[in-house]
Amino acid sequence: MMTKSFLLFSLLLSFSAWAQPQLCKPELETLPVQAGGRVKPFHVFATETFRYISGTTSIEEGRRPVESFCRLTLKAFGMPAEIAVKVKVEHIDAKKLLGLKDSDSFILATDLEPKMGLIKTEITKQKENNGYKKELNKISGRFNAYESIIQARAWTVPEVINGQVLWRPIAEFLTEDKVQKRMESGDATPLLSIFRDVEAEYKKVETDHYLIELQYVKYNLFQWAMLVSLIAILVTVLIRKMSWGIALTSITVIIQIVNITLRVIISGRAPVTNMYETVMFSGLGGLILALIIFSLRRERVYLIAGLCLNILCLMMMKFANNMLDPAISPLVPVLRDNFWLSTHVTTVILSYAALALSWVIANIVLIKARFFTISKADYKYQTDLIYTCIKFGVVLLSTGVILGGVWADYSWGRFWGWDPKETWSLIVLLVYMCILHGRYTSWIREQRFVPLVAGAFMSVMMAWFGVNYILASGLHSYGFSEGGAVFLGSFFLIQIVVIILGVIGRKTPV
Repeated sequence: MMTKSFLLFSLLLSFSAWAQPQLCKPELETLPVQAGGRVKPFHVFATETFRYISGTTSIEEGRRPVESFCRLTLKAFGMPAEIAVKVKVEHIDAKKLLGLKDSDSFILATDLEPKMGLIKTEITKQKENNGYKKELNKISGRFNAYESIIQARAWTVPEVINGQVLWRPIAEFLTEDKVQKRMESGDATPLLSIFRDVEAEYKKVETDHYLIELQYVKYNLFQWAMLVSLIAILVTVLIRKMSWGIALTSITVIIQIVNITLRVIISGRAPVTNMYETVMFSGLGGLILALIIFSLRRERVYLIAGLCLNILCLMMMKFANNMLDPAISPLVPVLRDNFWLSTHVTTVILSYAALALSWVIANIVLIKARFFTISKADYKYQTDLIYTCIKFGVVLLSTGVILGGVWADYSWGRFWGWDPKETWSLIVLLVYMCILHGRYTSWIREQRFVPLVAGAFMSVMMAWFGVNYILASGLHSYGFSEGGAVFLGSFFLIQIVVIILGVIGRKTPV
């Protein structure tokens, strides 16, 4: 490999028109690459890889991800590329092991290389699969990803032979003979021409469907949806006429539906297979439910609550990258039945969205009752609005739990097994059914109902996020993520404080 790399490098240098930047150009972003069990544009692959290694999509200022990725790959062929690649380190004990300060979040890949033996030894010492061991495995994985780039193993290109597509690492594909033929034909940019031809040949055999993902990533419609949502909530609150608020909310819904549709086309499945997608879908689902209930009740608080929930979800998707991974990954076998995926999971997430609406309204009422003054009649009316949201949520959650049991029997041979996810879904259902029946029988009065609803949503957060981030066990392991315990703990703390403040010293007499 070293001899071939040296010969190729010497050949390229001998050609006077050759310069490294002529290969590593932004035009490479449309090149098809096979990674993670599917074909994706080179731009998407480069950004996902850098986000995994360093927590950022770009590692060189002024250069696009494909340029940096390409320059790193050329190191395998002996070409100079001094790029300071940072490897993300989060766990405090891992930082101590690597000699970092508590405030440091990264270590240079070149500094990490001589310490990889120490990391592997430390991993074998850990008997329990705790957070420290998981972090060490992550660091090892990130370094391995970096190493595969500089060894020209990560970047694969399609080669069409007799109508069949064969995927080859760039180290195998980029041979001296290919470059020599291009140069002898007088091609001033031999390598770029090779990759253009590769892309053209691939499109003839497999079409350019994979390029949809490039537009999905570049358009970033969720950012526009967040902007329109923020404007919509301001207009809804400040302008008495509701038509503007409804119009802007509808535009937000359309933008998000378009973006989710693009994601469905790319992945070929319902958008509810990981934490990122459930947050994405719940925001949209909550907003659509808010519009439906608003059309029935004509009460603007529903629109405000739906927009608040949607903005919270969009902000999590944008800023909580350590918790929510936006990458489209292959499905585990149990999730490949799109009928059950599209019914059970979608119904449960929609139920969470409806319950989240009740949570938003309950907190609005708590804050209004504590710091402002609202009449008894208005307070009673607000509780009725919350009650309506909970009814929607309970019906959807009951349906989702039943469908989940049928899917479990189909996939695992049993209807119910007290798996953590199943158990917490049942807990949520029982909590809200108690609140519903208590409100219906007047056992739970208005002064207790609102704080109870605000607190009840903590059970939803435990079923939704807690099982994944804290318990991290059970048959639903395909939906698990790591990290996020601080987020969940902060949420619980803030909610408890709001409930206490809303109950103690309440100005509204009830």
